[in-house]
Order: sequence, then C-alpha cells, then structure tokens
Amino acid sequence: MSEQTADGRVGDAGGDEQGPTGGTQDEQREPATGRDGQEATTVLAEEPKDTLTTTEHTLQAEDGPLRYRARAGRLVLRRETTGEKGFEGHTAVAEIGVTSYEVLDDAGLPDTARPVTFVFNGGPGASSVWLHLGVLGPRRVLLGDAPDLAPPPGRLADNPQTLLAETDLVFVDPVSTGFSRVRSGRDAKEFHGFTGDVESVAEVIRLWTTRNDRWLSPKLLAGESYGTLRAVAVASHLQQRHHMAVNGIALISMVLDMGTIRFHHGDDRPYVAFLPTYAALGHYHGVAGRGVPLREHVAAAAEFARGPYAAALAAGSRLADDERARVVARAAELTGLSEDYLDRAGLRVEHQRFYAELLRHEKKVVGRLDGRFVGTEDDAVHERPSVDPFITATGGPYTAAYLHYAATELGYRNDLPYKVLSELVHPWSYKEFEGRAVSVAEDLGALLRRNPHLRVHVACGYYDGATPFAAAEDTVAQLRVPREALDRVETAYYESGHMMYLHEPSRLQQCADLKAFVRRSVGAER
Repeated sequence: MSEQTADGRVGDAGGDEQGPTGGTQDEQREPATGRDGQEATTVLAEEPKDTLTTTEHTLQAEDGPLRYRARAGRLVLRRETTGEKGFEGHTAVAEIGVTSYEVLDDAGLPDTARPVTFVFNGGPGASSVWLHLGVLGPRRVLLGDAPDLAPPPGRLADNPQTLLAETDLVFVDPVSTGFSRVRSGRDAKEFHGFTGDVESVAEVIRLWTTRNDRWLSPKLLAGESYGTLRAVAVASHLQQRHHMAVNGIALISMVLDMGTIRFHHGDDRPYVAFLPTYAALGHYHGVAGRGVPLREHVAAAAEFARGPYAAALAAGSRLADDERARVVARAAELTGLSEDYLDRAGLRVEHQRFYAELLRHEKKVVGRLDGRFVGTEDDAVHERPSVDPFITATGGPYTAAYLHYAATELGYRNDLPYKVLSELVHPWSYKEFEGRAVSVAEDLGALLRRNPHLRVHVACGYYDGATPFAAAEDTVAQLRVPREALDRVETAYYESGHMMYLHEPSRLQQCADLKAFVRRSVGAER
C-alpha cells in the first residue's frame, strides 16, 4: 500500500471539536454482535477535526490602523492511501500547529488578492515562535538586548513594524514542535527527516491555500536557519508536485549547503567560512580590530580567509615555515585568538572551540547563535561551552510569551507542552544525502532558472556563529544561474546574531528590508 499526502476538512472556528485544551476527543460506542449472539460494544474513535479559534484585532501600524483576523490551533494532516484498486481513503497522521493573520477589508473579509507569506523557523526542532513574536507578527516579545536583558519572563507589546502591513502571514510549527504532534499509533520518525518534513510542511501550505481561496494570491516563504534549507526544498516540492509557484523566498540566517558549516576532516570550507565571523566576534568583544569599523574589519577578514588562509590550508605540509608564521600572525590579529593557540590548532579552529577560547582569559564563553551573549562555566578549561548562553537567555521568555498570547488573546489553549526547541525530532534523518553533504543549493538554482519572477532575500548577522555570513555568500556565488537571475538575489547584513531582530536597530532595519522585499516580489514596489 502506498500513501500520498492529501487534505482533510476544516473544523468550525472556536476549537470545540476537541475541547478547549485540544485533548483526545470522546469515543463513540456502536453496538455489535458477539459470537454468542449477544450484543457487544465496539469502541470507535471519532475522526479528528481541526481545532482553530478565530479572533479579530486592530493594530496601529506605522502606516495606519490594521484590522485583521487571527486563527490559531491545529490542522489535521491526512494522507491519501491507495492500493491495487486505487484510492482507499484519507488517514489522519498528524495535527499541525498553525497561527494565521489576514488583514480584513471594510466588509470584514480577507482580501484574497493580498500576498500571503508562510513562515517557519529551523532547528530542526524549532517552532515558529521566534520569527512570529520576534519580528514578523503583530505582537512581539520585549526582552531587551545583549548585554542588558530584561528579567524573565519578559512581556508582550504591539509590533507597529509587522510584516502584516504588506502580506498576510501563516506561521507553521512542523511535527513535534510547538503543539504539533503525530496521531496516536503513528511513528513520528516518518516526519523527523528531510523528505517527511518537506512533504508535511508543503501539504500544510497547500491545504491552507485551498481552504482559504488563496490560489490567486502572490505567495512567499520565509525560513530561518534550517528553515532556509526547508524553504527552498518546500518551494521546489510545491512547484513540482502541485504546480504552485512562489514569488519570493526570504532566507534568514541562511544555510543551504551543510557542508559549508559542518566540520569534517578533509573539508576546509567551514574553516574558511567561519573565520570572518570569528573576526566579527573578536571585534565586538574588543580583542581584535580596535579602532577599525566593524564592516571594514570583517571585509579584511573575508579577503584574508578566501585568499592566504585558504591557500595555507590547502598547502598543508607544503606550506613554508615563514609563510605559515605570517598566516598565523594575521589570523590572530583578525580574530583575537593567540598565535600559540592557532599554531597548536593547526590553523583550523572548530567553531565550538572558538566560543570557549575567545574570552577564556575572562573565564567566559560566548554564544553560538549570537556571539554577543556571554556565559560562564564551572571552570575555565572547557574545550567547548556546555550550553549556549543565547538559548538560556531567550528560550524562557519566548515560551512564556507565546503561551500567554495564544491563551489570552487568540483564545487557543492546549494542555500539551509547547516545544520551542524540541528534542523529540532527533536523530534527524538525512538518508537522501547519504555519502554527500546535505544541500539544496542546486534546487535554488533550478527555481531561479525556471521562474524568472522569483526573488530571494538573504539576511545575515555578523555575530551569528551558527550560520556564518561568509558561507551564505559563498553559496550564492556558486549558484549555476545566469547573471540576470543573480540580480534577483539580494543580501542584507545586520550587526546582530542568528536572530538578528533581538538587536533593536537591526530589528527595525530588517522590518523595513523585508517589507521592501515583499513589494518587489509581488511587483508593488513604491
């Protein structure tokens, strides 16, 4: 028996199909006849339904008031089962958390000609709460910024710069993140991998588009981190499986080729890609580039990394001693690491080692997702940080904010724990890429060649130690596309980390950049 993803039916708004907490539905009992002729009772589980609440709100945005409809809850994901005789039915396989926002017209109805943007974070295992309440949605978390963070649990505020001013928004929590879960009896592993994840997220997009009469709306995707890899793969899947073309893809903290960020013996690409980020972090913490503007410093580091440094790594034992000494000295000058450490590391510094080493003299470690954040360990001789100071500082406030917001403002409650960063998805399967690096760079190239209207926005944080900006630059530079297609790819840089919107000046600039990108993508630039 084969399975192909297909749709279910939308439940009425209000969330009463599964009760106010989204728990298991009541069972139906149907009389049946036993072997002895006596009436027996067969227990049948009621078919699951979507649980969506609907609320209306008004926001005073930058360009005036926005009246919008919010829907929050879970959609039932079904798969079409087929056998030798063809179609056999739909099987509920998962319930997917979705929060959508649609601007309403004077008649109180959504404008189906407006663009709609489907949003997800990455991980794998991250819910969409970061982009949702960090930068794009109509409400946002007030957390402060490194190093002056507000005490927990943080608080909520309106977001006058919301992207909702330009496009309707649909935030998707992939299976096992947020409130999304597989149905009882299903194996979650079928979703915890590249293909299963792409197919399920794409199906949510197709379902939402169909049920809300949005096939004629311009469509965009926005992903962060692993979500950028997912966004390209989903766009390719939608185009090939459903002939649904997208107008724009926003790749925030982009990684399309895992080979550029994963450290393996014999592949020096990550060392070259990370060195400019190391330089940026050394500059931020005052141990490198003193008196030199940040962008000038990282430009010099990128030039060095792709030139003398890359050549030195490639030369290996053929590198002359005097040349090696010059490369070691320059790398130390740019990054803030000691010449002794770089020499003992063989010029190859793995990123987690860097985060432990940079401020070791202060007995501090720096964050991976945002190197502006610092923390301490139980001693100062760790090879790698035991935790990321960024996650410990931000995970709690974002979780608290979403749970409060969903329950008190969107009217959706669920007794399940909300998985902001889910451990349930691991180990994540990349079986499709056995023997080679995980990459969708070729898929992006194909999308740009086949869709001459597609635009791509790449957002990079200088202090992002997870997806370095130089790796994103290298991936774009290697796309096999005509020059005209490259002209449709834009890159924006921010003096912040992986979630660049935690830096207020960067958040404001990113909001403006994304709004302009949406307008360009749908041909409405003004």
